Amino acid sequence: MGQTASILQQLDLFMKRENMNLRKLAHSASLNAGTLSSIFSRNKILTVDHLDRLTAVMNLPEGYFYEQYVEEYLSQTSPNWRRFKPFIYRCAELDKLDSIQRTLNLLLDNLMYSPLLFDVAEDLFEKGYHSAAALLFSDVAASEKNQHSERLALCQYRLFQIRLGSDQEKNYQAAILFEPYVERLDELDQLDALKDLGNIHRSLNQWDKVEMIANKLEHLAKTQYFSARSDKLQQAGKPSRPLFTYIALSNLFHADVCDARRDYKQALQYTYSYADLSWVKEDDADTRHWKQVILEWAKANSYVNKLLSGDASILPDYIAYIEKDQDEFIPALFNIMEAANRYHINVDHILKQFESEIATYVNEEMTFDIYKNQFSTNLFSLLLHNLAYYYLEKKDYTNGFIFLLTSLKKSAIINNKRCIIKCMGLFEKFRDVASSETLINYKTIIKGVYENEEKNCITFFGS
Repeated sequence: MGQTASILQQLDLFMKRENMNLRKLAHSASLNAGTLSSIFSRNKILTVDHLDRLTAVMNLPEGYFYEQYVEEYLSQTSPNWRRFKPFIYRCAELDKLDSIQRTLNLLLDNLMYSPLLFDVAEDLFEKGYHSAAALLFSDVAASEKNQHSERLALCQYRLFQIRLGSDQEKNYQAAILFEPYVERLDELDQLDALKDLGNIHRSLNQWDKVEMIANKLEHLAKTQYFSARSDKLQQAGKPSRPLFTYIALSNLFHADVCDARRDYKQALQYTYSYADLSWVKEDDADTRHWKQVILEWAKANSYVNKLLSGDASILPDYIAYIEKDQDEFIPALFNIMEAANRYHINVDHILKQFESEIATYVNEEMTFDIYKNQFSTNLFSLLLHNLAYYYLEKKDYTNGFIFLLTSLKKSAIINNKRCIIKCMGLFEKFRDVASSETLINYKTIIKGVYENEEKNCITFFGS
């Protein structure tokens, strides 16, 4: 059935073909016959609910008539929010993004719809309809680009969150686009925004940025926490965590910066700082939960500080710790291999112990939450490089090249240029002992990396 005829004409043709009168059609669609008659006589507007019911009776796919609906009903009269809003929701549910965009084009000439559309975008974001929400946030932001409003900043924050994925360069671009809007946010929203930006820059190893964010986060969190109104601040459900956690997180960021700069003594001092929560005045269940989380962070990172400074004596305790917390497996093994390669520590027994876990991560697509998706996938590529380095230096070329090529593949998938360069350098160091099959596989991967760079000729960062 073509879509040259109007929706009502197609319904009329359907009734004739099926030998169905209007009353029978109304009954089949669970509609009032009088309502349907008024729709056909154009005395009543066809709603999206009516349309969905009639489309189902006609055995057509959901949303089949949506593009026509925009043209025939939404664009022909003055905008009516009571009709537009449910239509946008249905389009989001059915992933009819083109229809949403056409609908938005009818509304955004009038700024009165910006707050209404923003509220819908927030609801869609919370419900997980991120592609649809992104359209609304983008158009609301465009309509308010000269307003310097908090709503504009919130739109940019949501777009930043939606844009995050596995591609490291795209994540960096998303962070750069969002950063100018952070200070326009409400101060409590700024805390979560700085947290998210800090985690992204940590995953990208941009430690000067992390340090700057840590300083801002510390100042803002302390100002909010120790203010006279701190007890009333979280009644609106923001920020997403208790205020004291952002002070602790700023110290964790500082500790990570010191670790990256190999200042392990100072890193340990920052770790002790966020482990000391004696100053926290609350004692509710949420506070106790986050206190325990932070203490676990401190416990793990104190092991890391000591290990990366060359103290291999803590390895048994560290291994016992990660056996109890599998979420720490990737970062812990990365730290172990980093120390093993730096200080020539034999960790064969550890690799044997975790052989099956490593194989699972190598062979399966692992899923992480919003922070771990950025941090752990990036760290996993570097872990594979460290494993390759360890085995190649021990002249175990079979395992070494397997891990090296796997690291290169995964780095290419997430566009991690830093790890790609490290892998290429390591391969060249051991090229002379590579088998002909390994050389062919290496060339195939590098060719794919080059072709991908040709498609995406703009480089946003190189680290």
